[in-house]
Amino acid sequence: MNHITLLLITLYFVTVLLVVTILNLIQGRKKKRIKKELEKLEYEKNIIDSIPIISELDKVGSLSKNEKMELAYNEWKDRLENIKNSQIPRITDMLIEADYSLSQMDYKTTMYKIAKLEMELYKVKANSDFLLNEIKDITESEERNRDVITKLKVRYRELYQQFQSKKLEYGEYADIITLQFENIAKRFEEFEDIMEKNEYTEVGPIITAIDEMLKHMSVVVEEVPSIVLLATTVLPTKMREVWDQYQAMMQKNYPLDYLNIEYNLEEANKKIEDILERLRELNLEDSLFELKVLLDYFENVFNDFDKEKVNRSTYEETNESFVTKLTKINQLLSEIFGSLDELKSIYNLSKSDIDLLNTIKKEMDTLNEDYKVLMSHTGNNTFAYSKLTKEIESLMVRLSSIEDKLDMSLNTLGSMKEDEVRARQQLEEVRNILKEAKNQIRGYNLPVIPKSYFTELKEAQAAIKEIVKELNKKPITIDVLNTRVDTARDLVLKLYAKTKEMMKTAMFAEMAIVYGNRYRSTGEEVNKNLTYAEVLFYKGEYQKSLELTINSLNRIEPGLYQKLLEFYGNK
Repeated sequence: MNHITLLLITLYFVTVLLVVTILNLIQGRKKKRIKKELEKLEYEKNIIDSIPIISELDKVGSLSKNEKMELAYNEWKDRLENIKNSQIPRITDMLIEADYSLSQMDYKTTMYKIAKLEMELYKVKANSDFLLNEIKDITESEERNRDVITKLKVRYRELYQQFQSKKLEYGEYADIITLQFENIAKRFEEFEDIMEKNEYTEVGPIITAIDEMLKHMSVVVEEVPSIVLLATTVLPTKMREVWDQYQAMMQKNYPLDYLNIEYNLEEANKKIEDILERLRELNLEDSLFELKVLLDYFENVFNDFDKEKVNRSTYEETNESFVTKLTKINQLLSEIFGSLDELKSIYNLSKSDIDLLNTIKKEMDTLNEDYKVLMSHTGNNTFAYSKLTKEIESLMVRLSSIEDKLDMSLNTLGSMKEDEVRARQQLEEVRNILKEAKNQIRGYNLPVIPKSYFTELKEAQAAIKEIVKELNKKPITIDVLNTRVDTARDLVLKLYAKTKEMMKTAMFAEMAIVYGNRYRSTGEEVNKNLTYAEVLFYKGEYQKSLELTINSLNRIEPGLYQKLLEFYGNK
């Protein structure tokens, strides 16, 4: 029992020792990290303290100073003393306080003081850097300004040489530009005077002014020749050409009012005068751009003139074609409506036929009115030919549509007339066919004509009478007439075909009986069949008579049918 107790006590002390050791290690590391931050801040303080403000300020003190420079020097000196004697020591005190808190292991207070210290360091460093830069603007100004002014002088000489090389191109404005170069040269002299007097605070505005003047002169040297050329030569010449062509086309009655040429020429002259006036003050703002816009406009005016010439030619050609077709259709409609009552009395025109003609007449009346309006616009030279061409083309499309409808109507009327003529011709044809069929019947003395033949003959004759009856009607109904013609033709052709077939069969049957008489003595059956065939023949049953004769004789003389057929064919 004592042994176990001793073991537990030993474990307890070991555990406590380990915990204490670990806590000490953690605290030590934390303290070490904070200590490094403090050392870093102290290093930054030393860097700030070592900024060479004093040496730069001493350089200013060695310069000959005017009143303004003296005030600046004293202000810089006061600010430097504030940094050295107040701000830096305060940072030092704050470092000591933070280090003391760390030694007391008051980490929370230490971190708070470090945060304040960082902010203070940032402000002091910003003040020091700003002060140093202000002082350096003076101490380094001569070298820096000399370098800048040297570059500006190079630019000045290049621009001046460029100007002198083509001075004639600047015209009357060359003297104004020369005077401006002299003004820039005077600025260079002012710079030298300021540098000699060590008035460094006045140098910046002079350099800025010279730089701006050279930038402006760069634009002047580059653009003025083009402005002078465009404003005094190119554009005036182009405008005179536009005016001359405009006058010539106006005399030929071209409708050019929509182009506003006179107004635009007047405004262009005002714009050119304004540009040249501003040029005397070397004010080139948008001048070259505006002149190029004017040049482009007048170039496009020539394109407009050319388009009008082309459109006028197209318009006149289209108009001529339109008038020819319009006159033709107007005359045709006048003739149709002049004879419409007569057509109605001759033919049974449908309501759709009449409506179509009335629609065509109404559309033509509207088209004629629209064309009169177009002619009035053409005569007063108000609209451009491009617009007039579109209008006449639109009218031409409408006229073509009306023409198509009229053709459709005329085809209907023409078809009626053709159908009537064709019906009369076919009436004569069917009459002749019927007459020929009768002649064939009369030409061959048949013993008997079947009753069915007479029935079909009567039907054919009745159909012919219906054609005559329909042709004598006023007005004629073409559809009914065509039906009557088709019916009569079919009946007559059927009768004609039946006549030919009946005549052929009768003749063939008679020849077969005559040919077969030579075989009557060969046997009673043959004789009996031939006698019966004769009976059938005289009854008018020619097909049965022929079949009976051929079948009887074919047993005696095979191939007899073909022989009779050949013989009949030769006959």
